[in-house]
Amino acid sequence: MHNDLPALATKIGERLSISSEYVVTQPAELRVLRDMSEDEIREFAKSHGWRIIRRLGGRQIEFYNDASVRAL
Repeated sequence: MHNDLPALATKIGERLSISSEYVVTQPAELRVLRDMSEDEIREFAKSHGWRIIRRLGGRQIEFYNDASVRAL
């Protein structure tokens, strides 16, 4: 696990608590995610109740709250 992953998870969680999406475009944040496999990123997102979409050939990664895993 990358040392900066918990900090990135906190930032994504805070942004998703006030917005419907968070787009990772900062090189330092993308570097953390690029060190992970596609399956690891999806599991990371799923474990936090998020869904991801890659844009622009992976230069942007969008995180969304996944309504299918959220408690009603």
